[in-house]
Amino acid sequence: MTGPTARRAPAVSMLGLVRAAALLAAGLCLLPMLAVVLAALFGGTDTLAHLADTVLPRYTWTTVQLVVLVAFGTTAIGTGAAWLVTMTRFPGVRFFEIALALPLAFPAYVLAYAYTDLLDHPGIVQTTLRDLTGWGPRDYWFPEVRSLPGAAAMLTLVLYPYVYLLARAAFLQQSATAYLAARALGRSAWGAFFSVSLPMARPAIAGGALLAVMETIADFGTVAYFGVQTFATGIYTSWFAMADRGAAAQLATGLLAFALLIAVLERMQRGAARHHSTGARFERMPAPSLRRWHAAGAVLLCGLPVLFGFLLPVLVLLEMAIGSGQDLLSPRYLRFIQNSVTLAGLAAILTVTAAVMIGFYQRLVPGRLSQTAGHIARIGYAVPGGVIAVGLIVPFAAFDNALDAMMREAFGISTGLLITGSIWLLILAYMVRFMAAALGAYDGGQATIHTNMDAVARTLGHGPASMLRRVHLPILRPSVLTAGLIVFVDVMKELPATLIMRPFNFDTLAVQAYRLASDERLSGAAVPSLVIVAVGLLPVILVCRGLGAHRGEAASPGLTPET
Repeated sequence: MTGPTARRAPAVSMLGLVRAAALLAAGLCLLPMLAVVLAALFGGTDTLAHLADTVLPRYTWTTVQLVVLVAFGTTAIGTGAAWLVTMTRFPGVRFFEIALALPLAFPAYVLAYAYTDLLDHPGIVQTTLRDLTGWGPRDYWFPEVRSLPGAAAMLTLVLYPYVYLLARAAFLQQSATAYLAARALGRSAWGAFFSVSLPMARPAIAGGALLAVMETIADFGTVAYFGVQTFATGIYTSWFAMADRGAAAQLATGLLAFALLIAVLERMQRGAARHHSTGARFERMPAPSLRRWHAAGAVLLCGLPVLFGFLLPVLVLLEMAIGSGQDLLSPRYLRFIQNSVTLAGLAAILTVTAAVMIGFYQRLVPGRLSQTAGHIARIGYAVPGGVIAVGLIVPFAAFDNALDAMMREAFGISTGLLITGSIWLLILAYMVRFMAAALGAYDGGQATIHTNMDAVARTLGHGPASMLRRVHLPILRPSVLTAGLIVFVDVMKELPATLIMRPFNFDTLAVQAYRLASDERLSGAAVPSLVIVAVGLLPVILVCRGLGAHRGEAASPGLTPET
């Protein structure tokens, strides 16, 4: 074998390993969806027929109502706030640029715990109202926080930053040419906004609304605590209360179809939306200074989401935690923290590694196969955690049972459940769920590396492994770290998959908060909730740094409509 041939063989084998790793990761992301569909097709229909006659219409109607309310609320708040802080100047605008992203650190179910303590009958708001007026419990009407509108409000307050960040980036990237032309033709400021600026930003706004809708249909903690019956709660009820995995799979299939339909419709409308620069020169949009009532109105409109979505819940949780008697440094809580960090750390490492393999494979071998693998890997973000849990437990439980039966018959020993009920299956669920976020962050960084750098590395004798290790990863270190941090925090907040798949006696902070809140021990639930929020602030701080340091660029490499 000649020298050049000997040097070329390892590169070819490395390319094969990258391809195998990327296709394996994509296949694992597709597995739970296929398993759910097959389990639904071959499962019995008795329970499903009973559900269809009783609660299935309610699940469907409630889920649709919740999605519509959250989509409308997040779009209105996020787009309006993004326009105000980007296109106008008023007192505190620099503060609001950052503060408007802070509610993203809150899981919706934590916000639900805080507002239940604040607004329920024994809460400080109704208690103060009764003290001031002398009314009795039946003398007045007060909005019920544990309701469908209440759940929609909680989800809207924590999810509008998706629309805000993407809409703000879109507004910053718009040239003033078309806007000024509309003003010159007699349009008012509002008229130019609705006829020019808003349509140009529509793909980004729709992408943010899609992210909010996906999180809404995936939510379990908020709707379960508020007693709102959606598909997510129906899956959990069928799995645990009715012990019918076939019915759970059939409900999961319906929810999966609903989620994918929303994703396809959004992609179709976004694909049809195109705009092009009207000139070679980029002109920044004029930013008029608001005065008096206009300035006060802008401060109020931007301040209310920050107040109700972050500041007030933090104060309520701190007040609850101080009087809860919970010791965060006790061995029990340290075990919860250790379990949460272990799961989040392992999931972040596995997910980012798989994302690097998929992204690098798409870079090395651009084509239909690599692009299909990338699209399949991103499907998980459109699938609720409960659906992924059902889709993984069904095939792996069947494998464990078949292996145990075979070993009993052949050797008289029982292998038990080797995979089902282990933390590794749970970590696999996290990887499937959050692969899109990791890929979004990695692809955003990889797009900044010109293909000429790959060609230069090849001419200097670097194979795929050496090029990835010595060229790409050093440049992409911020993107890789951002991807890992996003996955880490998302895993810390994930509730439905953790509830269904966690090993026995392996509780996390999210599970502990949910359990205490379900027992109406809201003060106790405030302690783990505050830890989750504190960890959730880390990626939000990164986003805020990007907002301050890169005006005119996208807010975050991992927050794009593609994810």
